[in-house]
Amino acid sequence: MAEKLTKKDNKNDNNLMAPIKLKILVSIVDRRKTDFYLSTLEGYGINMQEVIYANGTTPRNIIDLLGIQTTDKAIILSIVQEQKIKEILAAYEDKYFLTKNGKGIAFTIPIKSMIGVMVYQFLAGIERE
Repeated sequence: MAEKLTKKDNKNDNNLMAPIKLKILVSIVDRRKTDFYLSTLEGYGINMQEVIYANGTTPRNIIDLLGIQTTDKAIILSIVQEQKIKEILAAYEDKYFLTKNGKGIAFTIPIKSMIGVMVYQFLAGIERE
């Protein structure tokens, strides 16, 4: 689902385009449920996702206290349009409640700058004219 840039309201230069703000969405989930969360993200037109497999380092007594079954985790890094973040996090919340032992952490990191128009257009899901 590619989107087009919208013209910026600027009387001095009508050729400027308003950028779509991007963020890095970091999702830390149970490794066995990685595909479950990747399929959720695919529905939002995300063009870049990276999965890093990890193992938690929480002490055994904390694991027992929290009722965690396994410490095998997947860290999913996704480049997401800022306006889609709330909707994705709401979908995550729905998935957490519908999934047995559906626990995870998700947060965003803003992207302040990027080099390369074509890279930006790809990551933002923008159609080139």
